[in-house]
Amino acid sequence: MSGLLLVLLLAFLALGVMRVAGLRGGMLTFAAAALMVGAAGYALGGRPGLAGSPRAERATSAAPISLAAVRLLFFGNFNGSDHWLMLADSLARRGKTQDAVGILQSGVRAHPRDYTLWVGLGNALTDHARGITPAARFAFAHAREIAPQSPAPDYFEGLALLRSGDPATALALWRAVLERTPQNAQYRPLVADGVGLIERMAAAPAR
Repeated sequence: MSGLLLVLLLAFLALGVMRVAGLRGGMLTFAAAALMVGAAGYALGGRPGLAGSPRAERATSAAPISLAAVRLLFFGNFNGSDHWLMLADSLARRGKTQDAVGILQSGVRAHPRDYTLWVGLGNALTDHARGITPAARFAFAHAREIAPQSPAPDYFEGLALLRSGDPATALALWRAVLERTPQNAQYRPLVADGVGLIERMAAAPAR
């Protein structure tokens, strides 16, 4: 089930970013159908419970979800945190999640009041542990303390909770984010779609 949840989460993030980017009508429907076909194929044919024998170079944790496009919606581009976050992303994509955590720990030591780096650290810690941890929760909480008006700490903590199999707590956070998000905010469709996705998952009958 966790594997399918991850596939659905990836599909949701991809569609949300495409929707915010302006994809509409038939093209959005086509993209949604392609993603859902992939998810259905995984659900029918995927067997994540099978034991594996990975090669030595694949002994690191599973590749993290790329959050670069989602971060762009919340933080914008070309700010002082970009080089720390981009370097951490590059390391994580190569499976070096511990190094990605180390880079962002260095970042928050150098810029302790930069809440975007604390959010990035929370994401990196979640990636490395393949689930939210007390350290990740602390990073999100500290980001929230620095920038109490920003929706980003709550949104990304909700995403980490959803990835960790706690949709109920994620839903509570995202509903709160949606309530205080202006109608014209560029990230609002992403939050609204996320709330709708979890609500539909909760309402669906158990298989």
